Amino acid sequence: MALLTEFLLRLSFGLAAGMTIASPRLVTSGYFRNHLYVTLGLSALAALLSRVAAPAAFGWAICSAVLSYVGAVCWLYEKPRAGVALLYGVAIVGAVGSLAAMSGVDSLHVTGAAAEASGVLEWLRFLQPITSGLLLGTTTAAMLLGHWYLNAPGMQLAPLRELLLAMAAAVALQTLLCGAGLVGEASSQALSTQDWLFLLLRWSFGLIGVIVLIYLTWKTLEIPNTQSATGILYVAVIGTFVGETMSLLLSAESVYPV
Repeated sequence: MALLTEFLLRLSFGLAAGMTIASPRLVTSGYFRNHLYVTLGLSALAALLSRVAAPAAFGWAICSAVLSYVGAVCWLYEKPRAGVALLYGVAIVGAVGSLAAMSGVDSLHVTGAAAEASGVLEWLRFLQPITSGLLLGTTTAAMLLGHWYLNAPGMQLAPLRELLLAMAAAVALQTLLCGAGLVGEASSQALSTQDWLFLLLRWSFGLIGVIVLIYLTWKTLEIPNTQSATGILYVAVIGTFVGETMSLLLSAESVYPV
């Protein structure tokens, strides 16, 4: 349950951060309002789970849920400045909460190698929830924005293209971090065939596949066809969820984040 709590807070953080990329001048307020209810649900579920599984994250999850609700009310009453500020608040609180949940998970599997961890390892462990949350959140925010064009077809495509660029940057960051972690893990101990199979799924579908889907979405927007682009982004969301869930499970049993 601690791992699920961490995943939920990563997603809440990333989704809120992803929504800050979309300009309120180009995207209707309903997009922000409705999807702050999503972060509200994610944070509320994280709070329920963390009470026992990850107590350090409980307060942060509650705070994220409250800020999500207040932010949704601000967008309901067309207060974009306050709404954007609360989006940043949800993102910051969600990030801190995911780090708090991660510290509880790490304490459960401290090994001799981890006890003698270098500064590089500590930084990789610290940054993993951030890069993972950004990948999950920007992908989900892009898919939800693509779907929102069905409600407001007159919106410009620039915000969706900006989110695609943010997705690409998030994939690059996560690839660099997990690549460094994989090198460290492979050099510190022999990986089993099962580990390599799970890593193959994690990298092929969760990282490389997402890069391909970003390119296909970008080309589809040149037609333009937002409905088809949204369908591709649905697949990208599934890819990131599978990849990051696999990474979370593998990293919980390894010294380095992979």
